[in-house]
Amino acid sequence: MRSPIEPFHAMQISRLAHRLKAEGRSILHMEFGQPSTGAPAKAIALAHQVLDSDPMGYWDSPYLAEALAKLYQRRYGVDIDPARFILTCGASPALVTALAANFAPGERVVTARPGYVAYRNTLKALHLEPVEVACGPATRYQLSAQHLETAEAPAGVIVASPANPTGTIIPRDELARIAAVCRARNITVISDEIYHGLSYVEPAASLLEFEPRSYVIGSFSKYFSMVAWRLGWLLVPEGEEDRVRAFSANMFLTAPSLSQHMGVAALDAEEEMEAHVRVYRRNRDLLLEALPKLGLAKIAPPDGAFYIYADVRHLTDDSMAFCKRLLLDTGIAAAPGIDFDPVDGRHFIRFSFAVSTAEVEEAILRLTRWFAKE
Repeated sequence: MRSPIEPFHAMQISRLAHRLKAEGRSILHMEFGQPSTGAPAKAIALAHQVLDSDPMGYWDSPYLAEALAKLYQRRYGVDIDPARFILTCGASPALVTALAANFAPGERVVTARPGYVAYRNTLKALHLEPVEVACGPATRYQLSAQHLETAEAPAGVIVASPANPTGTIIPRDELARIAAVCRARNITVISDEIYHGLSYVEPAASLLEFEPRSYVIGSFSKYFSMVAWRLGWLLVPEGEEDRVRAFSANMFLTAPSLSQHMGVAALDAEEEMEAHVRVYRRNRDLLLEALPKLGLAKIAPPDGAFYIYADVRHLTDDSMAFCKRLLLDTGIAAAPGIDFDPVDGRHFIRFSFAVSTAEVEEAILRLTRWFAKE
């Protein structure tokens, strides 16, 4: 039986944006959650050295696994055996591996709505049943322990903090309660932590601090600005390494060898990465000041990541059409909320502020002119 998979609507917006750019239009790309900066300078320099000296091949870098273990000790105070890190071609294969290794077709997995579009579609592709729980301002657009303790226990749950599309962070005490409920009800937890390091209020806690049996997804694409290098990891519970690695190896072989070399250097480039975070913080502040003046006052609290998820129900009930019109009229590419919420997403749009501050300032100027005409 084939699984129905919805399109990624932001990609349609992006294709239109690139076509307009090819025609000579000035385009501000705020539709995708990707940094506009490149990989860390240390990582690029190392890549040149490796290309000149190493023919490379299939490889799992023990040096990168060891460096990641040190990162978790430094950030979260948890001791991790490096063997528990499965290196992947970005976060998406880590998600597929975690789901395929833990759930049988037909089993139910809970996610928040709104949430990342690929959760729903990947679950469907693997013949699992996505159970999307409507999450609004009362829980800061996040799953809560109450959601998981009052409903029929699912086989699994995916939590994300900071989240896409909202940028909200689950507070430490609530994350601890979620871990306790899942432990008591035998719910397997997959924690998507790819936006860690990108926080503007307090650092995001890792679920590993409260539940060592959780599966944690990480990535070099966001904080480390290495989108094109396709490098991520899946951190698995102790004793599950060989079983889960068998799934990953058969489906994806190994992560790119060159990227693994670069990852070690990237983990030693915190000063450069923190400079990016300061830019994102400034961009966030500019948008949070400007958008309410334009009538976009209902915004999910962007505690982290690099998104503004704005309610536009007073302007439209078709966020896809709204984003197309916004792009055609202003050159600003934004993501329609229907990617993240198939029920209420028609009333929301998402801006990514992982661009330069000059681009954010230009976007605000264009939006101000556009709304003045509306």
